[in-house]
Amino acid sequence: MKYVDEFRDSGRVLKISKQINKIAPKGVINIMEVCGTHTQNFYRFGLDKLLPINLKFISGPGCPVCVSSQDYIDNAIYLAREKDVIIVTFGDMLRIPGSKSSLEEQRAKTGNIRVVYSPLESLKLAKINPDKKIVFLAVGFETTAPTIALTVLKAKQEKINNLFFLISLKLMPPAMRYLLEDKRVKIDGFLLPGHVSVIIGTKAYEFIPHSYGVGGCVAGFEPLDILTGIYNLLKQIKSNNPRVANEYVRLVNKSGNLKAQALLSKVFVTSGSLWRGFGSIPKSGLKLRDNLSRFDAEKFFGLGLKNKKTGFIKGCKCGDVLKGLIIPTSCRLFGKLCIPENPIGPCMVSSEGACNAYYKYKR
Repeated sequence: MKYVDEFRDSGRVLKISKQINKIAPKGVINIMEVCGTHTQNFYRFGLDKLLPINLKFISGPGCPVCVSSQDYIDNAIYLAREKDVIIVTFGDMLRIPGSKSSLEEQRAKTGNIRVVYSPLESLKLAKINPDKKIVFLAVGFETTAPTIALTVLKAKQEKINNLFFLISLKLMPPAMRYLLEDKRVKIDGFLLPGHVSVIIGTKAYEFIPHSYGVGGCVAGFEPLDILTGIYNLLKQIKSNNPRVANEYVRLVNKSGNLKAQALLSKVFVTSGSLWRGFGSIPKSGLKLRDNLSRFDAEKFFGLGLKNKKTGFIKGCKCGDVLKGLIIPTSCRLFGKLCIPENPIGPCMVSSEGACNAYYKYKR
């Protein structure tokens, strides 16, 4: 199959959903869909209504803006207040709440925040605004990190001295290890993220079945992709044979994108990273290599993350949602004080946030 309509074919979808119902083990089975796009499409296409009620689907930390620390947001807002700074960002960062404000509120006051679709656009802004300091908010997982790495190298090659990167790049496998180490989180299988896996390959997850006895399956994002991944996981659970399977073979292989990996290695080194709602996770982030540190906004502006704020506004349970401890409707703010038009936490803001998905499709 190669066309979208084929992956949404109702006949095929109903057929595999019947197979899932037939082989589903008894008792509660917890499957974590790590990626926010899986969460959105799972409920968008009503797949939950086709499956046994004992299959529980819990959201994971696969929303990059949701897990960016509160300090990171506050630092971005602080820089946006400077007259000689232009903040460049992806659109879903604007409404993420900081301690007292958001980038959207700051843009209304100063107008010095630009929304882009590619990090490379920050190069153009730096060239046409030589009297300004351009700060790109480098947020994302392994999926977006290569394009950011390429932008850094181009800035160096073209000797652009007024472009900086405020980095909150995170790595998915260490976060998954963190979740598996948390005894409160009960996971019987992972629906592994498709986009991230294109870059890192399936081998990056092999520690999961080997060290924790939990299986995983890489899946795409269309209904048939998701259900095929779930079917694969249930077969693993039923046969007690956890492994890393790949149902997204049209884009994902074992080794991943070696050119992208080489690019990341040239520009970044791994580091500890603060995850909003989680705390500090060792070797779960990326930072610029020493020979590229002149592009590091945190160092250039002397920001630092002194307060280590990783939590949320009082009453917001987004951290527990990201860990899969609760579903969004268990938060007392959900659908009342916290709605897409007035988000209290980042899980309601981002299109990849679980609360946003539940509000749109699951209420």
